[in-house]
Amino acid sequence: MSEIFKGLPVVAFEGSKSDNPLAFKYYDADKIVAGKSMREHLRFAMAWWHNMCANGVDMFGVGTADKSFGQTPGTMEHALAKVDAAFEFMTKLGVDYFCFHDVDLVPEADTISETNARLDKVTDYIKEKMKETGKKQLWGTANMFSNPRFMNGAGSTNSAEVYCFAAAQVKKGIELTVKLGGLGYVFWGGREGYETLLNTDVKFELENIANLMRLAVEYGRSIGFEGDFFIEPKPKEPTKHQYDFDTATSIGFLRQYGLDKDFKINIEANHATLAGHTFQHELRIAAVNDMLGSVDANQGDLLLGWDTDEFPFNVYDTTLAMYEILKSGGLKNGGLNFDAKTRRPSYTYEDMFKAFILGMDSFALGLVKADALITDGRLDAFIKNRYSSFESGIGARIRSGEATLTELAAEAEKLGAPKLPSSGEQEYLESVFNQVLFG
Repeated sequence: MSEIFKGLPVVAFEGSKSDNPLAFKYYDADKIVAGKSMREHLRFAMAWWHNMCANGVDMFGVGTADKSFGQTPGTMEHALAKVDAAFEFMTKLGVDYFCFHDVDLVPEADTISETNARLDKVTDYIKEKMKETGKKQLWGTANMFSNPRFMNGAGSTNSAEVYCFAAAQVKKGIELTVKLGGLGYVFWGGREGYETLLNTDVKFELENIANLMRLAVEYGRSIGFEGDFFIEPKPKEPTKHQYDFDTATSIGFLRQYGLDKDFKINIEANHATLAGHTFQHELRIAAVNDMLGSVDANQGDLLLGWDTDEFPFNVYDTTLAMYEILKSGGLKNGGLNFDAKTRRPSYTYEDMFKAFILGMDSFALGLVKADALITDGRLDAFIKNRYSSFESGIGARIRSGEATLTELAAEAEKLGAPKLPSSGEQEYLESVFNQVLFG
């Protein structure tokens, strides 16, 4: 195999003073932070769909980037060339994991049998490359939103025939995940939603989506899949309203249909902001429900109302994200998948490398600063003190569940009028955050 990314080196750590654009400034893979190496904490993954496939096309123009890798797109030769490119790219950047949709790997054929045969051929080759390089699959999934048959969704479709095609793709996707040793399998509800309630039976669609997921779990466990299944929340786009609107909605859905023992949440930063939340909010809600699974590491543009999938550079956000992840004990079967793409004018191979360096450095710095926040201890101490009235007396009885409503009402009458709660001191805590980041 000839070198694809010619002239682009293996990227090394050179430190924050380096002015080499093709070097890490903060990501030092073997550096120990909070008892583990950065590599273990951050478990970076390359998204096949953006990095190997996306060429900068948008609704206003054709692509600007050449992702042919020396072969004709839409052919099996191109599919195999993408594998070569992917593993060379990951090796040069020190990215240990990858993830993909089924049709990211191969051109979809006229029949599902032929598509599956193509997937078998390409994943055989991927398995060889994994053995050579030590790279691993983070998770797999099926693209059940691009083909016109999925215009009304996959699990939420109004067509029993389309539902069968969706089930077949999920079945094959789980088989490929087991074949490659993937840690998870993701359901992203690409078109699992509706445009108008005038033609939609919401209860019917939710039940069918849940049924597809239940069948996936049963089949996956029957063939030896021991990892986590994930739901990836998103409030809108491509449909106007999507059923997996945010983390809280998705958790409610999973619990309603008895799927919460097998599924966790895969949280994307850009989807969080589209739902009107912060990235750290979604992480916290998943964590307190013991359902934090994995992360799509990107960011959106708050001035644009769609999913821009930018590489993360906001260290405030990466610090707060890693703070939540560290406080929750880390990501068991998850990682940090760069569901991110270079901007349309950033069209060169070198731009691809620089984008990953940016994202990896941003999360590495976020990890260091999050650990510093925890070690500093002022945030934890403040929060503990803020709720200290529940540690003794009537507060302790409330927390233990011993207090009755009558007892609480009697306590209120005895007090006459409550004192104001202690100050939230938000501005002070924000200054602590800034001090740890920049002090």
